Amino acid sequence: MNHKVQNYEQSGNIRLSRRILVWVGKLFVFALTLYYLRQAVHDASTNTVFSVQTLQLVWHRGWPAVLLAAGLLPVNWGAEAYKWQYLSSKIERISFLKAYRAVLVGLTLGFITPNRVGDYAGRILTMQQQNRADAIGAILLGRLCQLFATVFIGSAALAYFIYQYYLPLASPLGLSIALGLLMANSWALALLFSFKWAVSLLDRVPYLRRWVHYFAVVGQYSAQELVQVLWLSLVRYLVFMTQFVALLWAFGVQLSMEQYIWGVAGTFLMKSLVPSINALADIGMRELSAMHFFGLMGQDTMLVLGASLSLWALNIALPSVIGLVFVLPLKLFRTR
Repeated sequence: MNHKVQNYEQSGNIRLSRRILVWVGKLFVFALTLYYLRQAVHDASTNTVFSVQTLQLVWHRGWPAVLLAAGLLPVNWGAEAYKWQYLSSKIERISFLKAYRAVLVGLTLGFITPNRVGDYAGRILTMQQQNRADAIGAILLGRLCQLFATVFIGSAALAYFIYQYYLPLASPLGLSIALGLLMANSWALALLFSFKWAVSLLDRVPYLRRWVHYFAVVGQYSAQELVQVLWLSLVRYLVFMTQFVALLWAFGVQLSMEQYIWGVAGTFLMKSLVPSINALADIGMRELSAMHFFGLMGQDTMLVLGASLSLWALNIALPSVIGLVFVLPLKLFRTR
């Protein structure tokens, strides 16, 4: 009897310790997110791009564009939430609102983790505990489809800048670059539709077999379902692009629609291909890319910087704050 009482007390102590650790972790995420946001606000306040006079001018001449960019914010993450709801249906049926909450939690956790890997944890932790391991493959597939949309359109933008500013297409090097970009996109698309084969190959390698469980769900998506996910990724990409173009116009960057598209697509490509330490490191890569590409087209790089930082604040910083509301009540462990 004493052993039973002792075991019960030990079990209770373990549960209490686990709850304490969970809450400490949540508060750490909460504090770190606010710290990064504070740093971003401080950096912005010391930049003349965000002086009161500049912001007043932007609002005076471009308030419809600013409102358009802000109005597309819930559409942007709503498209991502719908994509996650669609992908997770192979594992667990969730509502659109739950999928939206998962995206916001993932955004908050990704804000403070290298290369936004916290996005995985945020979505996994909003699912039933027995389904969390299977969710990893679905999240990976969604990110790969979004990356393909970025690389596909970004490759066209890269070709535009190469042939417009560096070398002619009708040259051996120009033709080689065009062929290389075409082959890279074709190979990426073929790989995306060969995951079922890749999972079976993974299962045949003893050393890698232990990872099959996490990615097995990827092989369950049909070609038609993958096409649907790619379309959803493209829709979100176009919404994000529209926001950036609207903010560029509001800040006074005057270009043709073709130049807007290629400049934004090139910026998104470079930002996606370079790993980042956290969300603040993302800022540097996006801004440098935007200033380079739009600078080639003769635009004031400080205006481009202002538009790009505004895009980050609107699409990353603000939703990350909202996501904090859902992080604290999150259940990391299911209790019986």
